[in-house]
Amino acid sequence: MQEGFTAQQASKLTGCTHHQLRYWDRVGLVKPSVQQTGGRPGVRRLYSFRDLVALRVVKSLLDNGMSLQRVRRAWNYLRRHADIDTHLAEVKLVTDGSTIFHVTRNEGELLDALREGQLAFFVAIDQIARSVEEDVDRFELDRGTFLELLRRSEDDVLEEMRASEG
Repeated sequence: MQEGFTAQQASKLTGCTHHQLRYWDRVGLVKPSVQQTGGRPGVRRLYSFRDLVALRVVKSLLDNGMSLQRVRRAWNYLRRHADIDTHLAEVKLVTDGSTIFHVTRNEGELLDALREGQLAFFVAIDQIARSVEEDVDRFELDRGTFLELLRRSEDDVLEEMRASEG
C-alpha cells in the first residue's frame, strides 16, 4: 500500500468533494494524518488508509441526514471515549437520523454519542431470535423424549396386563 493518498485520490475513493476535504481539515473533523498543508500553498494533503475510512464514515452519516454539527459532536465524543484513532475498523455506529449511537465492544450497550455517552436501550434481535430458536429446538427434543418415554411406559403397562391375564 502506498505511503499516502492525495486529496484528489481521497476524493475519488471516498466520494467527498475537494471542498469537503479542505473544510473538514480546516475545522479539524478529519485531518490528513500523513501530511498536512499547514496553510502553506503548494503543499499537498496526504491521507492515510485510516483517514479514508474516517472520511467515508463522516460522508455516510451526512448522506443519511445527520447535520455536520452532530457529526462533529459525535466524532469528538468517539475520539475521546472509543479510541477510534487506534481501532477505527472496530467501531460500530448506528443512526436513527437524529442521533448517532456507538455500539460498545461487547455489543451489550448502545451509547448516544451526541449526549456524551448516555446509555440507550439496545436490543440485538438476531441474538434473541437465535436464543428462541435454541429453546424451541430443546423443547421439541424434550417433548419427543417425553412422548417416547410415555409410549414405552404404555407398552410396559400393556405387557404387564397381558402377562397377568395369561
